Amino acid sequence: MSLTVEQILAAQRANVETLFGLTTKAFAGVEKLVELHVSVARAALEESAEHANATLSAKDAQELLALQAALLQPLAEKTAAYSRHLYDISTSIQGEFSKVAEAKTAELHKSVSHFIDSNAKNAPAGTESAVAFAKSAATAANAAFESVQKAVKQATDITEANINAAANTALNATKSATPAAKKRST
Repeated sequence: MSLTVEQILAAQRANVETLFGLTTKAFAGVEKLVELHVSVARAALEESAEHANATLSAKDAQELLALQAALLQPLAEKTAAYSRHLYDISTSIQGEFSKVAEAKTAELHKSVSHFIDSNAKNAPAGTESAVAFAKSAATAANAAFESVQKAVKQATDITEANINAAANTALNATKSATPAAKKRST
């Protein structure tokens, strides 16, 4: 079985469409990252100005220490939220790329199976074992790919759970440390 010019052109068109689709998704992800960074920078600048004004208007050292202690908890919460947002953006982009890779792999598996089947029909007598081996190899490769996909999914789920646990632990530690710091300053 040989490929026709039309089939080659169709495959190339599909590949170009896939490339541009992935590029568009990547740029959308970069755009989200830029928006996040700009909003975080703007908020940090505004909060720094407010904190500086409050610090300059402090009447004594105890009030200054209380202001500093009060700054810790919101900072930790904002850092955790920022990290979570970054993680969500990156997993969203990775998910889009994974969907395309899975679709292309399924397409490739289908093409290989079709190629083997069509060539098996025209194969000379006595090549049945070679055809069976080719089918077996294609099936084994597909099974291996599916196993890798499942392992990556499990690793991603574990990583996400660990990130959430670490963020919660950090927030809880900051929440418990903030009242202690306020008590020491008064």
